[in-house]
Formats: sequence, C-alpha cells, structure tokens
Amino acid sequence: MKFTLSWLKDHLDTDATVEEIAEALTDLGLEVESIHNPAERLAPFTIAKVKHAEKHPDADRLRVCTVETDEGDKQIVCGAPNAREGITVVLCKPGDYVPGIDLTLSVGKIRGVESHGMMASERELELSDEHDGIIELPSGEVGERFVDWLAENDPSKVDPVIEIAITPNRPDALGVRGIARDLAARGLGTLKTREEPPVPGDFPCPIKVTIDEDTRDGCPVFAGRLIRGVKNGPSPQWLQDQLRAIGLRPISALVDITNYLTYDRNRPLHVFDADKVAGNLRVHRAKGGERIVALDEREYTLEPGMIVISDDNGPESIAGIMGGEATGVTEDTVNVFLESAYWDHVQIAMAGRALKINSDARYRFERGVDPEYTIPGLEHATQMILDLCGGEPSEVVIAGEVPDHSRAYRLDPERVKSLVGMDIPESEQRQTLTRLGFRLEGNMAHVPSWRPDIHGEADLVEEIARIASLTRLQGKPLPRLTEGVPKPVMTPQQKRLQAARRSVAALGYNECVSYSFIDKAAAELFGGGTDETMLANPISSEMSHMRPSLLPGLLQAAARNQARGFMDLALFEAGPEFTGGEPGEQRTAIAGVLIGRTGPKDVHGASRPVDLFDAKADVEALLSAIGAPAKMQILRGGEGWWHPGRHGRICLGPKKALAVFGELHPKVLQALDVKGPAVGFVVWPDEVPLPRRSGATRDALELHDLQAVERDFAFVVDADVEAQTLVNAAAGADKKLIESVRVFDEFIGGSLGEGKKSLAVTVRLQPKERTLTDKDIEAVSQKIVEKVAKATGGVLRG
Repeated sequence: MKFTLSWLKDHLDTDATVEEIAEALTDLGLEVESIHNPAERLAPFTIAKVKHAEKHPDADRLRVCTVETDEGDKQIVCGAPNAREGITVVLCKPGDYVPGIDLTLSVGKIRGVESHGMMASERELELSDEHDGIIELPSGEVGERFVDWLAENDPSKVDPVIEIAITPNRPDALGVRGIARDLAARGLGTLKTREEPPVPGDFPCPIKVTIDEDTRDGCPVFAGRLIRGVKNGPSPQWLQDQLRAIGLRPISALVDITNYLTYDRNRPLHVFDADKVAGNLRVHRAKGGERIVALDEREYTLEPGMIVISDDNGPESIAGIMGGEATGVTEDTVNVFLESAYWDHVQIAMAGRALKINSDARYRFERGVDPEYTIPGLEHATQMILDLCGGEPSEVVIAGEVPDHSRAYRLDPERVKSLVGMDIPESEQRQTLTRLGFRLEGNMAHVPSWRPDIHGEADLVEEIARIASLTRLQGKPLPRLTEGVPKPVMTPQQKRLQAARRSVAALGYNECVSYSFIDKAAAELFGGGTDETMLANPISSEMSHMRPSLLPGLLQAAARNQARGFMDLALFEAGPEFTGGEPGEQRTAIAGVLIGRTGPKDVHGASRPVDLFDAKADVEALLSAIGAPAKMQILRGGEGWWHPGRHGRICLGPKKALAVFGELHPKVLQALDVKGPAVGFVVWPDEVPLPRRSGATRDALELHDLQAVERDFAFVVDADVEAQTLVNAAAGADKKLIESVRVFDEFIGGSLGEGKKSLAVTVRLQPKERTLTDKDIEAVSQKIVEKVAKATGGVLRG
C-alpha cells in the first residue's frame, strides 16, 4: 500500500515528520517497507542563471555557456536546444550525483572545451520523462536550493511516498483514511471530518438493476446511478500527481476518480459507458462457458457459479474483479452509469484465482471492504465526477440491502493487564477505542463496519495494546514457586535428539530447517503423496502434502544450492516424517545427505566422489552417539528410492530397523534435479532402545592381561554369498573367545572359476582365563571352518 504525505494530510491534521510517521506506523503493526523522499536526492542541486551562450567552436549542436552560480561564474558545455542567455536553470556541480543518469559529475572536457557541471533536464532529476531540453524556471534566486523552490512552487514534486505492508486482517488500512485513523488514535494528529452529503438526483435512473435470488449471498447490495452530460478529459494535475506518485498511470478523469477512491477509502467502484449498455443490468451467476473481453484487453472464459454483471447483450463485467472492454469509458463518453456494490470476499477470491486476474478491486474485495460505505462511496464518487467532469445525476437505484455486520463485545479494563501485562487506565482504553471508530455504550464496545477482524474481547485488548505501543511492556521477574533445583524437563528422547544433532554437526554437516509440506511429485518419489497426507488448504502447489521423509526437502535444498554454484554439500535435518494423516502416524527422524566430492581438488589425490561408505561411517558414528547397541546387523531390503545394490538397513533383528544408509537412486536425483553422486542416511532415534540403567555412570573398563591372537582365513564361496553371512557364521563359532571378525580382502576371477569368489577374514581371539595353546587355537579354527561351511557352503582356499 503506497500513499504520499500530502495525501495522508488530506485526512490527518498533523505536524509530524515523515520519520515520526514511519516509526509510528511500524509500531502500530503497519510495517513501513520503504520511504521514497524526492527531497533527499534533489538536495544538492541549486538554481543558476545563464549569462551568456555561444556556439561550440567544434560542434554545431553544443553551446558554451557562462553560468552565474553561488560560487561565481562557471563555464558549462550544454547540448540542450533551449540553452540560451537569460534563462534560470537547475545546476548540478562537479561531485553531485545525478540520479536520472546514475552518474557522479566531475570536471571534464567536451570537444576540447572544459565544462564545470551541467544544467539538468526533468528526466535527469527523475521529475518526469521530459528530456527535450533543460529545466527553465520562471523564478528563483541564484544559489537558492532547487528543492526549496519546488517545495514552494510545485510541492507535489517533493512529496514523500510511504509504502507499508498490509497484513490480511487489516483491510481498513488499504485506504489512506484507515491509516490516518490509526495515526490519530496513536496521537500523531487529529482525524479530519469529511462531510459527504447525498447528491440529489435530477431525474429517475433509466437503467434498472436486479440481483438473482441465488446470487444474493455473493452480492447483498448493488447500487448505481446514471450521470449524463459528462466530459471525460484528462483529470486535474493534483489527481494525476497523486496517482503517479503511487505508481498508477492516469488514464482519464472518470477512471482516475475510481482509482483515487480505491486507495483513498478502500472503496473500489466501476463506471460503465451508459450508451453502450443494452437495457438493464443484472447481477447473476455464470452458467459456464461465457466469454468476456475485460479492460486488460484479454478474453476470459467464465466458469459456472462465477458472479457477473450482464446487460441484454450478455456479461459486461466480472463482478468485483474487472469491468468489460465493451462498456468501458473512453474520451468520447458522455453518459456514464456509476456502480458501487458489496461482494462476498470468499467468492471474489475463488473467481479471481480461477481466472488468474490480479486487480486492485479483487485485492480489496477479497480482504474485505466497508459494507456501510457502499452507498456513501457512490455519493462521494458522484460529487467528484460532477466537480471534475460536470454532468447531471439521476436518482440512485439500489438492489438488495446492506448486510448487517453490527456486533458488540464487553470491554473489561482489567483484561489488558491480565492478557498483555500493560497497566493502562480505563479512561485511556475507552478513548483509544473511540478514536478507532468503536461506539461505546456502558461496558459494551460496538465494532465499526470497516473492522472485520474484530471478533471478541481479546481483539479489543489487542487494539488497546497496539495503539498504546507494545514498547511500553516492561519485563518483571516471576515469583518463585518452588524451592531448590527443579527437576529436568527434557525427556530422554529430547536429550537423545539434541545429542544427535550436535553429533551430526560435528561431522561437518550443515543443519537445515525446512517446511513439513512438500509437493505431490516429490512426496510420491518417497512413498507418500496420498490423499491421507494431502493438505485441505495448502499455502501453495509446492506445499500440498505432508512429507513422508526428510530426504526430499534436503535434496531440494541441495538442488537450489547447486543451481547457485555450490556443488559439494553436507546437509542434515531433524524433524517429523508423516506416514499418514491421523494423530500418531508420524515419527521423528534424522536424515543427512552428502553430495559431490569429499573435498577440493588436491595434487595428492585426496579428493574423491562421496560413496556409501562415507554415509555408513557417519551413520555409525551417529548411532554410537545416541547409545545404540554395538552389535547390529546390516541387511538389504531398503525402499525404492535407494540404489538397489548400494544401500543397507541397520537393524536389531530383521524387523526392527534403526537406520538406513546408502546411495540415492539415480532416478530420484534426476527428478529432483540434483547432480550426483549423492549418498545419505536416515536414523530413527526413537527405535534405538533406551539404556536399562538411568544412572550417569559408565560400565567398568574391562582390560585383559592375556595376549590376543589373530588368525586369517580365506574361504572360496559362491559369488552371491554376502560377506555379512560369512562374518556372522565365523563369529558364532565361539562367542566367548572370538572378539571380532573383519573382512580384509575379496578376490574374483583367476583360477577360482566362474561364479566363485574368495573372501578373506581376520578372526581375533581374546582369552580371558589362560593363555591359548596351539591346540586351543587349532580347535577354534576347526569350528570356524565348519560353521562357515555350513552357513555358506564355502571351503578353505588352498
């Protein structure tokens, strides 16, 4: 929402500066996004006079001018066609920044002649698009600041423009008067009284209006009147200046009046060329398939149920959104029908979204306008048209009636202190609500029609606290309710999750915090995207489903980083995954992805692409940090988004999975536009068993004074035998004596033949009672060979 300071002062009698107004607006909840103050960029420029001008010796179109300035006479070379002796100009000196050409001036030579500055055109100072010649001032003293001259002679050129952000619950602030009302309530001035008496009609309106019975919920009231004999020329300069300042292009007096009231009072209106209207006007719902060319010169096909305004020829306006080109006003318009209506905000929003039309009218109607101002807004616009375009008004025709939005809530002065913690006198509370337009009867506050966001006693408290300023809040220590040290409030699961996040961060990963919602296509890649996890009212099409996994959010973040040149990434996130839409159908997970290479290019060859063993090392470190048992199994059978031959599930038994790691499937990476290689892991910390003991002490350190013995075995097995099966079989030969079994070599081919491979393992024997003899070692070795042979069919390699 943009407005100028002078426009604000049309409604607010104030001496406050722009800075004071901006600070107050932000504090009131109307956050100031920008302030464009032309006076700041025009401050360096001064007024000068051309004493003498002659043709440049080496250029026919240049003139060498002697200019009288506040620093004495200066020589300036100028190419403007109106540069001549005796005119008063605007001087830009060396060192001044000229905004229109984005240049800081310096002393230079033009065709061999020195030039000490320049005489500016309006476009070079960003005053207008005029650039055919330099500015010629009708008056002004040499050395006078140009900005001071403008403030006295053409104040609109130095009128500050303020832009504020409007939250959806404050549609009243989409009009300048609503903003002025808030500032007046804060005490930055007095709200001016605006008398808008009804305009009497001189004749009955020949155009009648009706609303279909099934459309009254979308259009409770529709009012209009004919104004004949108007002259639709350019609007006056003050109106054009106001609209240009906020970024609107002046079109004609009739259109500019409706645009002005849209921003001045948050009251969108529409004018029809009455001579182009066939018969009467009817507000009804579209059957579907009707076509209309709107004022933006685009053709739209209406869907069933959309509200339109039609004459005998068919649809002439998309209700509350945009008028039709066929009945639009032009410079030749003589008779106009002025319309003011109240539309249901939900139906306007749905129609505008379906047609993909963004207009000022739609923006305001879908947020809410003042229903009580429907008829006064028509009268206000009528008077402006009569003042600026002339004409003769008819009587007002009204279909339907203004809906009753009256409501009142009890004002309890003590609730401000209990809810907000501010001690505000009752008299100040009542005065605040009165200034905001509330009508007080005893302890009941009647809500004004322009505030659709007020729906309870707490909202009254919020208004009082907002106007009083939440900066008045003072922190006060709470009374001590208990003695001694309080018990820990974090659950074991919360502590475990905290330790897990620190552990992953220590491994070099960067933590991400993403939305719990993702798009349907990404959710389907990871087993989700069903109707059970679809949101009823998503923020956008890219956030339509609850995420079934943390991985798609991390991969999408990686793709965005890669698009900006960051190719090597280590990202992780901790949060919920959703397996369904019911309570309890979710679980906490910690996921991480590694993408690219392990480090920058290195002359010694230390850099390499990441692989699943990097993910395996990281997930094992994470599980160790959160207290997972040392003995876990790594099994196959992961979901379809993992590479079928390059992943593993870390389990306690075949049914209890603690984590999964591996390489992401290439199809998944391609769908999410991630440039691989990419590996990752997911850990479910709630699946890791909690320790049986709750104490903080560790198990006693177990040391052995007997020497361990290691023996190597090489078995020839079938090529499809998994190494883990062989390791488990060897370890089970003597669980008390065998401390560990580790694979250290794999060999395929050679004399082994087709379909065979050799797996070599090291078995570590750790005696606890006595030193092992050769006979003991031989007995254990024989058991290992037998166990492996039984489990895998393998034989010792000769």
